[in-house]
Amino acid sequence: MMSQFVAFAFKFFFLFTPFFALSMFLAMTAEKDEAERRVLAHRVAFATIVIAGLLLFFGQVIFDLFGITVDAFRIGAGILLLLTAISLMNPKVVAAKEGEDISVVPLAMPVIVGPASCGAIMVTSAELHTIGAKLMGFAALAVALICIWVILLLGTWFEKRLGKRGISILMRLTALILAALSAQMIMTGVCGFLKG
Repeated sequence: MMSQFVAFAFKFFFLFTPFFALSMFLAMTAEKDEAERRVLAHRVAFATIVIAGLLLFFGQVIFDLFGITVDAFRIGAGILLLLTAISLMNPKVVAAKEGEDISVVPLAMPVIVGPASCGAIMVTSAELHTIGAKLMGFAALAVALICIWVILLLGTWFEKRLGKRGISILMRLTALILAALSAQMIMTGVCGFLKG
């Protein structure tokens, strides 16, 4: 159980593209002071845990409602994840407008909890059959999001120590891991579909 918890936590951490989120966070809060950045980081963390938690606990309901098989969703989510990995190689950052609330949209969703991570969370939900397993999955999800919250809180520190180039390198390493995860999801989905 512990090994599964750690595996889920690492998987979720990279699914939420932490360094892309950091890059977007820094770019969109360039005109804000440190106190404002901290308040925004708290709001982003709260929004992401609520959105991701709902997907984890009610993902199976969505499958049942639309009659979608888990393997078909694995393939679709894997393709989306691959597209996300490709987009991280050359991300586009849009500056926030004055007075605009960016905590939920776009930072919480779709920057951190994007279409690909939504799909991956719902697939994980379908794999966790008992309430105990779902609670373990939620705990792993929470650990991953707490790590991202800490990264956002330390955004100014990362910006000074790593610079834009350093963050860009970490973002591209994340993209490589996401590409591997997407390939695994697609292959697992195809194998499951063929066996079925």
